[in-house]
Amino acid sequence: MKLITKRHTNIFHLRKLKNKIIVACTFMCSWYLMSCNNNGNTPHQEIVTTPEQMNERVPDIIRKIVNHIPDNNGKIDTISILQPAVLQYIYGGDNEARWSKEEKWTPVADSVMKFIENAKLYGLFPDDYHFKNISFIKEKFGADTTARKDAVLWSKVDVLLSDGLLQVIKDVRLGRLQKDSLTLRTDSVLLNEFYGQQLQKILQSNSVTRVIDSLEPPIKAYHELKSGIKKFLDSAQFQDYTYVPYPVYDSIGYLKALPKRLFEEGILDSSYSLVDSIKLSKAIKKYQAQKKLKADGKAGNETIRSLNLTDKDKFFRIALSLDKYKMLPAKMPDKYVWVNLAGYYLQLWQSDSIEFYSKVVVGKPLTRSPELSSAISEMITYPQWSVPQSIIAKEFLPELKKDPGYLEKKGFSLLDEKNEEVDPYFVDWSKYKKGIPYKIIQGSGDDNALGVMKFNFPNKYAVYLHDTNQRYLFSQSIRALSHGCVRVQEWEKLSNYILQNDSSYVETLGKGSYTKADSVAQWLVRKEKHYIPVREKIPLFIRYFTCEGKDGKIIFYDDMYGEDHRLREKYFATK
Repeated sequence: MKLITKRHTNIFHLRKLKNKIIVACTFMCSWYLMSCNNNGNTPHQEIVTTPEQMNERVPDIIRKIVNHIPDNNGKIDTISILQPAVLQYIYGGDNEARWSKEEKWTPVADSVMKFIENAKLYGLFPDDYHFKNISFIKEKFGADTTARKDAVLWSKVDVLLSDGLLQVIKDVRLGRLQKDSLTLRTDSVLLNEFYGQQLQKILQSNSVTRVIDSLEPPIKAYHELKSGIKKFLDSAQFQDYTYVPYPVYDSIGYLKALPKRLFEEGILDSSYSLVDSIKLSKAIKKYQAQKKLKADGKAGNETIRSLNLTDKDKFFRIALSLDKYKMLPAKMPDKYVWVNLAGYYLQLWQSDSIEFYSKVVVGKPLTRSPELSSAISEMITYPQWSVPQSIIAKEFLPELKKDPGYLEKKGFSLLDEKNEEVDPYFVDWSKYKKGIPYKIIQGSGDDNALGVMKFNFPNKYAVYLHDTNQRYLFSQSIRALSHGCVRVQEWEKLSNYILQNDSSYVETLGKGSYTKADSVAQWLVRKEKHYIPVREKIPLFIRYFTCEGKDGKIIFYDDMYGEDHRLREKYFATK
């Protein structure tokens, strides 16, 4: 084992050395290109003799550099600029250098660089903000007298630092995820004036952190997650590891990736894919024992997800989760229901505190529960279940073709478009493939799949919250088991809260009526079906967060839908 570990360690040292060489070469190329590749539109070098001359020349050169960006495909030399329009705005007046004076960095420039260097504390990546290029130029200023006297280089690095900071402002305020149907921020586009105001605050106060912190979402869960990042980073190792595809759609790719990944863990002494099956099983069992998983020697769902959840992957999840919070309203409602699908839980929030918590059962990966924003508008006691056509096609129709008596055995009724009952034995089931012109209804009662309470809310997916007749499922740790709706263990607490809230709401208004909790309790005892309109609709957020902060630590959940992996490939593929 010592020999394997040593070999394994040496491989990572070689990788690190290789990366350092690549970075150094990149810096040298960047330096050369910044000095020479200007297409004749901006000076490539201008050496001055005094600090006073530097102050005189820099504004004019900055003006030329900024004006040339649109003509150079949005770049300064070969470096892509992130906020070209905002740069035009902030430099458009005096073109003065913002970060240096008389051949010296200002203290606030050092503060900005320090902030960008530690950007991971905000779920950001330093190199997204020109950190390597700026650091390289700063080092040249310290080591090269000619570079330190170059007004062009001082001008370029000033614009790069401004551009990096402007992008930090945008990413902290809005995040990096594209606006979609879940985005509830009203300020999804920031105006030039906003950027200018934040930049001015930083320049005047010399407090980068305070200004940037003021841009973060005022959401308690966001700050709880962020507060755990430092502790996570202190012990994190960001090596690149092989991703093991799962479920197995490509057996060849899977059989290549799995031994390689176990080799990276130091468990196998070779990454060769044709490992003996017995040896591979023993290696899997050893890994499972190390990670306190069920040591059965089989690379199942839990084992593969553990192999893929590296520190690097964890940080990507942290970064994505912080950005997901930024897509919520700038100010959350005073009262709302929060469902985290990945965490299998529901929370009722009021005045920034959790009133109660409930386990939930959510959709399977193939019938996943949707993310959505809505408001609970109605409750139903002892509801009937109208089976969706998608479930009828996949599950009921094959059974009906084999046995028309299937519905009666399971407690379902077949209804036509007039809601009249149809005898399933008189239907030619063989002619239907994708759906049927009938409704399948499960009557209300203790055996109903929806249990004794259903919570409706407007949505295009035809999903809802509800009780269940399979309450034993809440004891399972993995609860992605439904067809898409969310089953709530503490449905009674949720319904009582809504009823009490309606009572207070109507009393505050001084008019109107509401359903009393005592009445609902009696209906439940008598097993009666009743529709209960919710007077003050409770906002509902169903989301998918694979990590969250708690007591200074970060808790990670299974990416059961593979959503964060897809987002990582889309936004962080080059990281």
